[in-house]
Amino acid sequence: MTSTATSFKKYHRVIVSVWQNCYNQAEEKLENVGMIEAEKLTKKFKDFTAVDSLSLSVPPGQVLALLGPNGAGKTTTVRMLSAILTPTSGRVTVAGFDAVQFPQEVRRRVGMLTELPGLYLRMQAMEYLDFFGQLYGLSASQRLARSAALLSRFGMADAVDKRLSEYSKGMRQKLALIRSMLHNPSVLLLDEPTSAMDPQSARLVRDAIADLRGEQHAIILCTHNLVEAEELADRIAIIRRGKIIIEGTAAALKSELLGPPLMELTLNAPLDGLLPDLQQRVQVVEQGDVWVRYQSENPAVENPRLLRWLTEAGVEVVTLGQVTRSLEDVYLRVVAE
Repeated sequence: MTSTATSFKKYHRVIVSVWQNCYNQAEEKLENVGMIEAEKLTKKFKDFTAVDSLSLSVPPGQVLALLGPNGAGKTTTVRMLSAILTPTSGRVTVAGFDAVQFPQEVRRRVGMLTELPGLYLRMQAMEYLDFFGQLYGLSASQRLARSAALLSRFGMADAVDKRLSEYSKGMRQKLALIRSMLHNPSVLLLDEPTSAMDPQSARLVRDAIADLRGEQHAIILCTHNLVEAEELADRIAIIRRGKIIIEGTAAALKSELLGPPLMELTLNAPLDGLLPDLQQRVQVVEQGDVWVRYQSENPAVENPRLLRWLTEAGVEVVTLGQVTRSLEDVYLRVVAE
């Protein structure tokens, strides 16, 4: 056996021993507690404040999408929530454990996917997962069963004999996600989980996140993919310069920032002299030759009234429907202010 291999096995045994001791220090205390709680969380690096009095809460069975431009403080926040960084001030609890007082208990209950996951490229997939399974304190049978199940779930079963250096970026990302799920953690902190993935793989990952939410895991999702955030998240929090600027459901944020629902009406002839009367009935915001967009506080009541008026006026309606407004519209409004 080479000296390199001998050294690796030696350090492997030491690392596993240390992590197992950390992971077996306390009894499970996960019932009836908020999974992620941060109160006035602040992190300073000398004179620079990366996170500034940030508060958030994620109960079991919910996904919070933490959105913001690069440098907004998302990564620093996640590192404090996972007990990797110690806050300058404020308080963090994960599954009922204070992240400063009981950092190992917090790490035990967190599965984390970073934007640049570290992989041991000379290993094969099962070897890699078995190594981390030992760090998580899983038995040999648990390591084998969970690794095989997750590799199959994410379409990786055919690649288990390849070294990780042969994997594409998307495959490496999936393996890192599998590693974060291997010990069935109560909390998942996911940074760009579908980065570099093809559409089919990304769909598998989004379905897995939805399933985990249904299994009462608490999940924080950091992503620049706003379509993905809107699909998966129960609530949205937008962070800028270390502060959460706005938080709520996607629907509530759209209503707050973009106003009432936007409707579009298309006629079979030019509006001509109809527009002044139309403006008396609805709040017109945009118009063309044969179409008009208006905002309505109560479309279920106002739209039937409008259609009756148009019918009585002998005007033929081609279409009437609600204009889809995206989370991107909300995000750009917030970060531009």
